[in-house]
Amino acid sequence: MTPESVGDELVEIVDANGRVEAIVSRRDMRATHGRHRAVCVAVLSTDGRILIHQRAADKDVWPSRWDIAFGGVVGVGEPWDDSARRELAEEAGLVDVRLVEVGRGNYDDNEVSMVGRVYVAVSDGPFEFVDGEVVDMAWITMSDLAVTLERLTPDQTEFCPDSLAVVAPILLAK
Repeated sequence: MTPESVGDELVEIVDANGRVEAIVSRRDMRATHGRHRAVCVAVLSTDGRILIHQRAADKDVWPSRWDIAFGGVVGVGEPWDDSARRELAEEAGLVDVRLVEVGRGNYDDNEVSMVGRVYVAVSDGPFEFVDGEVVDMAWITMSDLAVTLERLTPDQTEFCPDSLAVVAPILLAK
């Protein structure tokens, strides 16, 4: 999808429990700060490291930032698990990987409002950035993730804040 066609994609606006209230374009969802469903998929290596990745510069939210989870907006009527599989295939080139739902969480700031589900996949790759949404990747240990979280201040923009707020606590609690 081109950045222009992504804006025309239809999205469900939901309440805090994930119940659909309206269907709008993604562009309208972003413009009105509409709460939507989203999936987050953390990829762990067989030795327990986490794969972080850098988002492309043309992303509609948080361009060029690093993220600790692949994922995105759930399609209209799309089941959560199907969305997680689709996002992982599109962004990391991983298919036929077992996904385990490990938690749920809501996130809201001045850019994003979402009701999310968090999944974990275990894979050592290979990875292929099929849709161009990812431009780089690196492996870090869970202890490195914990140290990173401790030293970040709220105004730092190196990482996507939704993943740090929703995904990281779930992973670090395991």
